[in-house]
Amino acid sequence: MSRRQQIQQSRRWVVKIGSALLTDDGRGLDVEAMNVWVAQVAALVKRGYEVVMVSSGAVVAGMTRLGWESRPREIHKLQAAAAVGQSSLVGAYEDAFRRFNLKTAQVLLDHDDLSNRQRYLNARSTLKTLFELGVVAIVNENDTVVTEEIRFGDNDTLGALVANLIEADTLCILTDQNGMYESDPRKNALAKMIIERPALDADLDSMAGSGGALGCGGMTSKVRAARLAARSGANTIIVGGRIPDVIPRVANGELVGTLLYANQPPLAARKQWLAGNMQARGALTLDNGAVLVLKDKGKSLLPVGVVEVSGHFLLGEMVVCRDKSGVEIARGLVNYNSDDARKMIGKVSAEAEAAIGYHGRDELIHRDNLVLM
Repeated sequence: MSRRQQIQQSRRWVVKIGSALLTDDGRGLDVEAMNVWVAQVAALVKRGYEVVMVSSGAVVAGMTRLGWESRPREIHKLQAAAAVGQSSLVGAYEDAFRRFNLKTAQVLLDHDDLSNRQRYLNARSTLKTLFELGVVAIVNENDTVVTEEIRFGDNDTLGALVANLIEADTLCILTDQNGMYESDPRKNALAKMIIERPALDADLDSMAGSGGALGCGGMTSKVRAARLAARSGANTIIVGGRIPDVIPRVANGELVGTLLYANQPPLAARKQWLAGNMQARGALTLDNGAVLVLKDKGKSLLPVGVVEVSGHFLLGEMVVCRDKSGVEIARGLVNYNSDDARKMIGKVSAEAEAAIGYHGRDELIHRDNLVLM
C-alpha cells in the first residue's frame, strides 16, 4: 500500500488552518473562504470521518476588530486581542457548520492541559465524546490566559499535540503555500516542491524557512509539528488551503501538497512512546492465566487476573505488569487509581463494579494502552 493510500484509508483527522488563510493575510476573517473549508470538512464528517479542527486566527481577528495594523509585542495586548477575536472566530465556524446541520464545540487548550496527565485524559475523553455525538471540535490555544505560549508557541505544534491526544491518523496543515519546497519559492522561482519524505529526515531542517508577519511559525514549525505527530504514528500533509477542493483531494489520496510520513504505524509508534517516555507509578502482579492472555493472545488486562497491587497511582498513569516470580512482562496506562484497583483484585466485571461502587471500564488496562516488554 502506498503512503497516499494510507492517507486515503485514514478516518481520524486533525485539520489545522493558519492565520494567513483565515484572515485573508490580515484583512479580517475571510468568512467566504472559511465556508469553503467548512463545507469540505462537513463532507468528510458525513462520510464517517472523525475530524478535529485546530484554528488559528483569534489574535488576528481581534487585531482587526480593534483597528490594530501590526501584531503587538506586549503579552497583555495579545491576550486582549485573543479575547476580542475568539468570539468572532467561533461564531463564524458555528454559522458555517450549521448550514450542514452539524454542531460545533469550542475547546481551548494550553500546554499545561497536555502535560498534566489528568487534564490530558479529560481533554481526550471530551474530544472522543464529541466524536460520538457527531460534533466538530474547534480547538485553539487558550491565548487569553497563557503567557509564554503566545510568545513562542504556534498552532502547528498544537495541531500535532492534538493529533497525539486523540491518536489521529492524519494531521492536515492548510497553509498559504501549495506545500513544502526545497527552498523558499517566494525567493526562488525554480524551487521544487517536496512530494513526500519521512518526518524525521534531517534534510528538512535546512529546507524550512521562517514565518511571516501574521503567523508564528513557517515551514520550520510545520516540520516540527510533523515530527511530533509522527511519534504517535500520524502522517502529516502540508498543503495549500486555496487549492480547489483541497481537503477531499487529500482524503482521496491525490498527490497534492507535501506528505511527511511517520516511520511506524500508529499503534506501534504510540506503544513505543508509552514504553520509553513515561515513568511507572506502580505495579500489578498477575496470575498465570492473565500472563498467558497478554503474551499469547494480545488481549486487555481484566481485574480478575490480578493478584496484587503495589504502589500509589492515579487513573491514566503508567504501571508495570509482572508475573508471580517478579519478571516484568508488560506496562500500560491503567484505567483506575491504586485504591480502586486493590478493591477489584481477582473479581469479574460485575463484582469489581460492586466493589468500587460505580460503573467504569471493564479492562484494568486496555490492550491499546499496553505494551509487552
